[in-house]
Amino acid sequence: MKIGYKLIAEGFGPQELVRQAVRAEQAGFDFVEMSDHFHPWVEAQGHSPFVWNVLSVIAAKTTTLELATGVTCPSVRYHPAIIAQAAATLALLSDNRFTLGVGAGERLNEHIVGRGFPGIHERHATFDEALDIIRLLWKGGYQNYDGKYLKLEDARVFDLPDVLPTMAVAVSGPRSVALAAEHGDGLFATEPKADLVTGYRDAGGTGPLFAEAPLAWARTEEAAVKAAHSTNSWALGGWKVMSELPNPVNFEAAAATVREDDIREQFACGPDVDRHLEVIGQFTDAGFDHIALMNAGPDQDGFFDFFEQELRPRLLAESTR
Repeated sequence: MKIGYKLIAEGFGPQELVRQAVRAEQAGFDFVEMSDHFHPWVEAQGHSPFVWNVLSVIAAKTTTLELATGVTCPSVRYHPAIIAQAAATLALLSDNRFTLGVGAGERLNEHIVGRGFPGIHERHATFDEALDIIRLLWKGGYQNYDGKYLKLEDARVFDLPDVLPTMAVAVSGPRSVALAAEHGDGLFATEPKADLVTGYRDAGGTGPLFAEAPLAWARTEEAAVKAAHSTNSWALGGWKVMSELPNPVNFEAAAATVREDDIREQFACGPDVDRHLEVIGQFTDAGFDHIALMNAGPDQDGFFDFFEQELRPRLLAESTR
């Protein structure tokens, strides 16, 4: 099992995210994972820097820390040829420490280019073509592609790493699980559902299994709950809400009825290491082996100390049982 740290790109500016990544490596995290957004989820978060710039600087300032996008949509705001080139370059800059997490996208980030945001069937079909194009370009040489939704004309990625990036596909149900097994080298999920893991394995998927565990560390449970409630209530709406709303103001309206008790139920809130282990355990019990810890609490440095001194030793001890 590998333990990662979620760089909350919606909550911090680029310099602070780099600082946190360096601290994460020092604290013993195996990898960092960062979302590829144009907007934050809610205005209270207040940030959304360009993931490819930030991860490139992190690659230069770290030595062992693995990097991942969690996740990039390579089919609306970006053309997949751009992502094929960006991922190959970051793999080279990081000495093959990069995993390309990909997904079908959210309206929040993709509508901004004015091409509309299609329904789920077309999104998956377009996403399927995008992954074909990335794989095609990673073979080397000049390539062409004539799909129903996407095209590629006489394109070549000149700088390719000897070892291509792992490509982990975000999943939420059977259709995306099948797509992950067919096109991906791994799986990415945000819910502790064992059927996603078993479905992927049954379909022939053999790669790493990424997930995010929702934590909120603070010196008191109350402080942790209040911080998570102010910036992360949107997360309780479920995927059908998260993929469809267009702007932060819409997520704020959708989250208006989320109570602090709802946050307590989903997040590990406060300083109790056993509660944090309980939430993380939901994902390890479901079969995930790459767990990114997302601290929605008010004190990132306090969380790093907590992880280094209390949580990591317990996780290591439990993983060797």
